[in-house]
Amino acid sequence: MPYLLNVIYILLIIAAMPWLVWSAVRKGKYREGFAAKFLGRVPSRDSEKPCLWLHAVSVGEVNLLAPLIKELRRQRPDLQCVISTTTMTGMVLARKKYAEQTVFYCPLDFSWAVRAAMRRIRPDMLVLAELELWPNLIRAAKQHGARVAVINGRLSEHSFRGYRRIRPLVGRLLGQIDLVAVQDATYGERFRELGTPPDVLHVTGSMKYDGAQTDRQNPKTEELRQLARLTDEHLVLLAGSTQDPEESIVLDVFRRLSADWPQLRLVLVPRHPDRFAAVGRLLDQSDIHWQRRTELSPSTNNNFRVLLVDVVGELGAWWGTAQLAFVGGSFGDRGGQNMIEPAGYGAAVSFGPNTRNFRDIVTTMLAHDAAAVVEDGQALEQFLRRCLETPDYAQALGDRAQKLVLEQLGATERTCRLLGELVRQPTPSNGACPRDAA
Repeated sequence: MPYLLNVIYILLIIAAMPWLVWSAVRKGKYREGFAAKFLGRVPSRDSEKPCLWLHAVSVGEVNLLAPLIKELRRQRPDLQCVISTTTMTGMVLARKKYAEQTVFYCPLDFSWAVRAAMRRIRPDMLVLAELELWPNLIRAAKQHGARVAVINGRLSEHSFRGYRRIRPLVGRLLGQIDLVAVQDATYGERFRELGTPPDVLHVTGSMKYDGAQTDRQNPKTEELRQLARLTDEHLVLLAGSTQDPEESIVLDVFRRLSADWPQLRLVLVPRHPDRFAAVGRLLDQSDIHWQRRTELSPSTNNNFRVLLVDVVGELGAWWGTAQLAFVGGSFGDRGGQNMIEPAGYGAAVSFGPNTRNFRDIVTTMLAHDAAAVVEDGQALEQFLRRCLETPDYAQALGDRAQKLVLEQLGATERTCRLLGELVRQPTPSNGACPRDAA
């Protein structure tokens, strides 16, 4: 089976080669980490402490790990955590956010690569954020003697239907996992139907709520607010995690609104750094005074109407400056982005209709009247006008959003407790030497 998968992966890479080359040349993707991805040459761990290998695919999952690592340090200071990621943006953020940890590109699911990585990392547990079921990686972990856990697990209806078509294969894979901690009962039932053993399945809640900051006066937000010279007189509209053409839509709405509300400021945070230049050109073509985040300094005037945040990893803190929020990736086909962060700060939150990747969170927020869905640019303008004309409406919407986030806290603590209990358990003998099996 591992060798068949290797052949399949190679054929898929060959088929995708034109697109991969184009992305590498035009966007700079896939240039880094060749040795780690294809050969498993990740950093060698020399510590003998119990080790958790935490895998986070991209930016969202990397951010998710922050409260988890903090709680693990509190509950189990004897544990060492190493972090892998898949994407370039995820790597940039992980290196910045977890500078004290070992961070590396996760090997691709070739049998030789994952086995080499297991020998070098020597983990006691492989922890997969949300749902990353790579057969060779999981098999290599088990052969090495490590336990495997899925945390903050979610399984959309679309993914569930796809996995159900190959249920025997997925069931065997899920049968090798020692812990599946899911966000809600619906996801739990889907995992169970696919073959997850009931004794390893736990509903812990969504850890994404725990990662949300709720204090607008936190040091990082205060630092950014002062750097941008934002005062209590300003009203900040922040459009975060945006994709094309959302920046253009929001900019047009802002232009019309700012004529009536001169104290309004727009902060744009594109989802991917390879779009910073394109958004900059869009702003150059407008008649609005704008500035880049990288140009802000205590010595400059910073008298902008629109700010382009052209750095990675600051969105969470910038949300704390906003009274009005639009969460991007929701007008196009991306499926939405995390709307919990602006909700935690008590902003009046809006997003487009395409939020399939956050369906459970959106359902909860709408059920509590804690956010607004806007179908298009016109609806976004209507929503923002209502917020600006009726501040009590915006305040009440934001208060309900923040209250909801506060009520959902605790999933990280529950997840850490389950991981800690699993590490303490003796690993059952499988006939392989834990350190030399690979």
